[in-house]
Amino acid sequence: MTGNIFSEEVSPAEARPVLWRNARLATLAPGKEGLGIVEKGAVLIENGRIAFAGAESELPASAIEHSDIVDLEGRWVTPGLVDCHTHIVHGGNRAREFEMRLAGATYEEVARAGGGIVSSVKATNALSVEELVAQALPRLDTLLAEGVTTIEIKSGYGLNRTGEVKMLQSARLLGHVRPVRVATSYLGAHATPVEYKGRNGDYLDDVVLPGLDDMHGLGLADAVDGFCEGIAFSTAEIARVFDKAKTLGLPVKLHAEQLSNLGGAKLAASYGALSADHLEYLDEDGVAAMAAAGTVAVLLPGAFYAIHEKQKPPVEALRRAGVPIAIATDCNPGTSPLTSMLLTMNMSATLFGLTVEECIAGATREGARALGLLDKTGTLEPGKSADLAVWNIESLAELVYRIGFNPLHARVFKGERNGR
Repeated sequence: MTGNIFSEEVSPAEARPVLWRNARLATLAPGKEGLGIVEKGAVLIENGRIAFAGAESELPASAIEHSDIVDLEGRWVTPGLVDCHTHIVHGGNRAREFEMRLAGATYEEVARAGGGIVSSVKATNALSVEELVAQALPRLDTLLAEGVTTIEIKSGYGLNRTGEVKMLQSARLLGHVRPVRVATSYLGAHATPVEYKGRNGDYLDDVVLPGLDDMHGLGLADAVDGFCEGIAFSTAEIARVFDKAKTLGLPVKLHAEQLSNLGGAKLAASYGALSADHLEYLDEDGVAAMAAAGTVAVLLPGAFYAIHEKQKPPVEALRRAGVPIAIATDCNPGTSPLTSMLLTMNMSATLFGLTVEECIAGATREGARALGLLDKTGTLEPGKSADLAVWNIESLAELVYRIGFNPLHARVFKGERNGR
């Protein structure tokens, strides 16, 4: 599998336009108050795109006359959910490490004992592309069943050039075997493999930087990521990766300030990063740099919960500075085995103090912004891909309030209804 098989072209989904009427809309349109709510609304879909989203009373008569009608009976409609930070392509699991943490081991202790990210590498590299896809599909299907229409998938468990390519080939293939938009991130600078222990610079020279050329040449990477942490890579090492990405014209993002403050978010912002993710130890300088650069803060409550973190991200400082806040599952085998954006919304509220509006925006509009895809999805606006989630709820707060309950009525991707 070679070449860029990722396309944003929207194929015609219906012979006739489809009008989803008698709905309550949360459009998330920028410039509108709150979530851009329209109480008696409708969405008109033509050729897989939104042609109209607003008050039903403002629809032209021709839209009703020439469209197939779906009566939503007062149900709520939001943009399809966006999971903007995942590691769902991997082999095996790390349930044993879960047991270790329950017995008192810290994330750092597990990693330094040979566990953590490196422990997933052998299992991942032993699988073919087809096998990796087969193992990822149950995780992906669970997310789609909750209304996810866009997902980011990272490499980072190959830690060699062949393995990293294979992971992103698998990610691309997932976007073809399921109706979902897949954005990929090359995460070669995720950890240092055992054979390069203590030689981060050599690993960058031999694997990460030439691997970036591989990904770019094959059209497999939409962005470049890294893990800036004491157990991973320094800011100087990450800067080398970002310099290379810049020469190739690829946007960057960064795992930053999860376990300590190395200044990763500030570094990422200096490169105009799409996002900086985790951010529990983010300081005021980092917040200010992100605000100035327009870098999105991606909060990952699943990892915070799973590794028993105590320090919360500085949500109030991010609010004051006007930094956009997205949320994501961080679905991965070791520190966030989470496959639910609905639970992610609840955890973001209960653990981090986000409001209902912030959680819903973080799982839709801001998630799309964190992927550089806000021009294509994340809001209900004319011209955007018709990615919708229809909910059996009385109030939007139910999407954040409930635990272990899925109220999805319908999922629409590029104008086509699928799933529930």
